[in-house]
Amino acid sequence: MREILERCLALSQRAAQQSGAAQSATLEQLASLLGATRDAMPAAPDSSSDAALMQLDLVGYVTEWNEGAQQLFGYSAAEMRGQHVLLLYPDDDGDGALDELVAQADGGYSTTAEVQRRTKSGELIWVQLDLRLRLDDSGEAVGMEVRARKLADVLSPADKLTLHARIIEDSDQGVLITDARERIVSINSAFTRITGYQPAEALGKTPDLLRSGVHDAEFRARVRAAMHGAGAWRGEIIGRRKNGELFPQSVTISAVRDVQGRISHTFSLFSDISVHKDAEARMQRMANYDALTGLPNLCLLTQLLGQALTEARRSQEHGALVMIEISRLGTISDTLGHEVSNEVLCEIGRRLRHALREADVLARLDGHKFAVALLHIEKREHAGIVAQKLLATLAEPFVVAHHQLQVSGHAGITVYPEDGSDVSTLIRHAEVALNKATRSIEAGLLFYSEEMNQRAKEHMRIEGELRQALLNGELLLYYQPKVSLRSGRIVGAEALLRWRHPVRGLVSPGVFIPVAEETGLILDLGSWVLEEACRQIREWQDANLIMPPIAVNLSARQFDSKLPQRIAAVLERYSVQPEQINLEITESLLVRGADAVIAIMNELRAMGMGLALDDFGTGYSSLAYLKKFPISTLKIDRSFVIGLPHEENDCAIARAIVTMAQQLRQEIVAEGVETAEQMNFLRELGCDQLQGYLFSQPVPAADFASMLRDGKRLTLGARLPPA
Repeated sequence: MREILERCLALSQRAAQQSGAAQSATLEQLASLLGATRDAMPAAPDSSSDAALMQLDLVGYVTEWNEGAQQLFGYSAAEMRGQHVLLLYPDDDGDGALDELVAQADGGYSTTAEVQRRTKSGELIWVQLDLRLRLDDSGEAVGMEVRARKLADVLSPADKLTLHARIIEDSDQGVLITDARERIVSINSAFTRITGYQPAEALGKTPDLLRSGVHDAEFRARVRAAMHGAGAWRGEIIGRRKNGELFPQSVTISAVRDVQGRISHTFSLFSDISVHKDAEARMQRMANYDALTGLPNLCLLTQLLGQALTEARRSQEHGALVMIEISRLGTISDTLGHEVSNEVLCEIGRRLRHALREADVLARLDGHKFAVALLHIEKREHAGIVAQKLLATLAEPFVVAHHQLQVSGHAGITVYPEDGSDVSTLIRHAEVALNKATRSIEAGLLFYSEEMNQRAKEHMRIEGELRQALLNGELLLYYQPKVSLRSGRIVGAEALLRWRHPVRGLVSPGVFIPVAEETGLILDLGSWVLEEACRQIREWQDANLIMPPIAVNLSARQFDSKLPQRIAAVLERYSVQPEQINLEITESLLVRGADAVIAIMNELRAMGMGLALDDFGTGYSSLAYLKKFPISTLKIDRSFVIGLPHEENDCAIARAIVTMAQQLRQEIVAEGVETAEQMNFLRELGCDQLQGYLFSQPVPAADFASMLRDGKRLTLGARLPPA
């Protein structure tokens, strides 16, 4: 070898002294000699036997695995060949792009960042990967060559402990650590900043220190389960600061176990997300509410109406969409400016909202349009009543910037599910009805359905004429006698409202009473009936006619806390004694708030007035509640009297009502008695009084007075007791 090196040195010196072709020839000899020298030199030791080296195919399966890889990861070559490289990945690293295949995407050699890998023993280690594509003779990639080198720890355990403590203390997140007894043992400065509690105020306490009381027991149970080792919990909690302010927080709760696997501590990381929530609320408001009026916009209306349609399909209920267009706003804007017209729009929104129920949805659409979603209505006709009421709220002038401004409106109504089963269809149909209404000279509102239009027109006609009837004296009272089944004598009468129409004659109460109930006119009618009954009693008394008690029907709408005062005022005005008036109510009243109703009833009874429960058995009142109400009389509805004494079910119901009333010491009146057989059956049961065509239909006041003067009696046959 020494001789070869000396020859290489000589050739090098000769080449330095030559030039041209001679120099080229000498360099060729030198290159040939160096090649021979390289071949003759012993091979250097291969460090690859110490480095972790693996080869992968194009999808990540191990094809080669050397001794260094076995020493680093603990797996033998036999164990790893044919395995996917994901075997070395930590459990929480997912199944995304493989670091070992990144070089393929880059088209060549790449050195990755530091990564974590799992050894056969389960230990997680940090390694640096050097990656290189493996190419075949044609230059096509056939796999990957990976060299892995373990990274040495750069921090001592003490340094790590100090660093971790510093990170916790300086973190923007609040840190709360509790022991196994759920006592707070450590907090950081962010905890104090967020909650307001200093360490001396928090340490030794439980996390209930921050409890807001907002969350239910089920929610708290899930959080406590995480504290007891059921797994990490992440979510949002409403907490309470030291000053009592509630705040939203994003929280992660995990348990810490000791070497025996027992829970020694629980740590909570939390952030104050008030700012995020406020921003989210602002975005939600911008997306769902009208910026000018603050009312829901079309987007929110669509959502709520969609939910209502789903509920309506399930419960088979009715609802409606009313679209209202305001007139003359354009003129106001052109004359007085946008600010004035905008203020008018806001005031319109306030008026409309005030006229609706809380459950109804009022939205402002584009321009001068509003929409009202009536999510639940008892009858389809009610939508027309509401629309009429809304339009009526626009009649009074709006006072804005010292101007008295008048607007008007038109309404289009569509009813679901009849007119449509989806939101877009309902909105389209409401717009069609609205467009027709705006072009109509007569109608201020129109239904999409022509049938509903006709019914609405009839409804509004009755309402308008009924209001005139109150003013023009077209109303009168008829009296239907109540007769004792013991003596056959008249022992009372029920005052029944009648309407003598100037064109149509007597209008059936079944036609106008429902309209009065729906429109609120029943309050005026009820006041008129009580006033007229007391006036008539006073007139009869002045004529020295001894009158039995007169029963007056009350609507549930009249039954409020001021009712006793109103009745007392009427009685005093006509010098009528309370015992001369009985009040008849229906079962629908009893299903309302029982406590409030009982208090009013007790006040009326204390005045000396009798209370009768009309149409008993047709409603839904609970018999358990019935004994709590101070009812003096039960009236058996005529629907249970018609089949007596032949219909078995009617007989059983009548018998049960009579027996129950007797147990409750209540007087029993049977309505609608038309035959002697019905009378005899009821009398045999122990019924006290009857009311019906068998004795008399309702008659005018003069005819009823004549019956009393003449002593008209019911013929009871052989069972009639002596006079």
